[in-house]
Amino acid sequence: MAVTLRERDANDSWDQEVDVLVIGLGAAGAAAALEASSHSAKTWVAEASGAGGGTSAMSGGVIYLGGGTPLQTACGFQDSPEAMYEYLMASCGDAPDQEKIRAYCDESVDHYRWLVAQGVPFKPSYYEGTSGEPPTDDGLVWSGAERAYPFTEKARPAPRGHVPQVPHQAGPLLMKTLCAAVDASPARVETNTRAKALYRNAEGEILGAALETFGQERRIRARGGVVLTTGGFVLNDEMLERHAPLAHRCRLRVAATGDDGSGIRLGMAAGADTLHMDALSVSLPITQPWGLKRGILVNRQGQRFINEDTYYGRLGESALLHHGGQAWLIVDQEIFEQPEYMDHVAAAGESLAEVERELGLPDGSLQSTVALYNRHAAKKEDPVFQKSQEYLKPLSQPPFGAIDCTTEEALYAVFTLGGLRTDPNGHVLDPEGTSIAGLYAAGRSTSGLSVGGYSSGLSLGDGTFFGRRAGRAAALRSASSV
Repeated sequence: MAVTLRERDANDSWDQEVDVLVIGLGAAGAAAALEASSHSAKTWVAEASGAGGGTSAMSGGVIYLGGGTPLQTACGFQDSPEAMYEYLMASCGDAPDQEKIRAYCDESVDHYRWLVAQGVPFKPSYYEGTSGEPPTDDGLVWSGAERAYPFTEKARPAPRGHVPQVPHQAGPLLMKTLCAAVDASPARVETNTRAKALYRNAEGEILGAALETFGQERRIRARGGVVLTTGGFVLNDEMLERHAPLAHRCRLRVAATGDDGSGIRLGMAAGADTLHMDALSVSLPITQPWGLKRGILVNRQGQRFINEDTYYGRLGESALLHHGGQAWLIVDQEIFEQPEYMDHVAAAGESLAEVERELGLPDGSLQSTVALYNRHAAKKEDPVFQKSQEYLKPLSQPPFGAIDCTTEEALYAVFTLGGLRTDPNGHVLDPEGTSIAGLYAAGRSTSGLSVGGYSSGLSLGDGTFFGRRAGRAAALRSASSV
């Protein structure tokens, strides 16, 4: 769908006037609408599909929160805003937004309380043994690489994956709860309604938007501003080809139908800057169950390239972005388990030489890699990648196998992380770093906390947190204009 910018004359009429217009009803949009309406702003939400939810409703529902939330305390874990900040600054890619991360960590406990106030339930219990959403209704999990090198040397680890109380996938419950809160608020929701264009005056101020519902177009004035919360662009092949072509190699694009980049393009048409459009979250959940972390992950050259006990998002990012999606997990008879998300064994043999030949690796490469690994693993050491002692064991019990972790055979799940450039209050910025009056954004339409090195729950976390801030800023702008 083409999106445009339209100029408006001061004498032109409007079909409807509101204080805040939110485009998109996923987690970020719901948070923006709730916050705007709580500040007495007349708030409308335009949602392109027949109901709210978006990609947030398709997610595992993990929300990355910390700093000492009541849930963490109830489960017996100590955390602080500073420890959370140190981990996120170290793990969220190259040059993450320090100001956003600082605000998110400092106010994470309050944000947890806000979610609870909206009706989101969290069971005060901890689940060990999986990354991301648990198979139970427990409320707290590890959802990042906090317990893996090098982050153990940078920040005190604590589990920060907060999961709404339902077994397995919690995204539907999260969005059912947030959408119910929106329905109970003064905000009005318009479904099956798309934003076709933004309206701008001669001074560059965004005045409102053109909305289309079943072919009928309306001109909506937004006195406080328009908030873009339409998701990322992983379903837009043209944008992927331009910015993040390796995403095409992943078997699963984590997205609802609206993740077509339309909100990003609306912002760009209004003069917005973008950041980190090449950044991707790439998950390779090979180490579920965790016992498979005792294997070693090798590339096409038969070499290890990462500590296998790290979060599976880091495994996928490294395998795809730095090794072309060509990787295999080498195991022996003692540690082999059936992975939860894949079932293809690429090679097996009574010797490592046989496995090496079947995979077509350079002669002797896998054998020498395993020999070096085994020599140190026998002493509970890993001088190359510093894997934790818990997962160090020589691979010495035949038969040996190679679990296929290539993009051709394994489940690589991907979504985009880049988007519109915003400040910590949701103002959309132009290339000079100046805010575009009347335009706000949050969620995957923006470049948020993670610009690489993802941890589960950061999208729902920063989407709701900065969605609230964007909705508040637009509401306050409307109030100040009265």
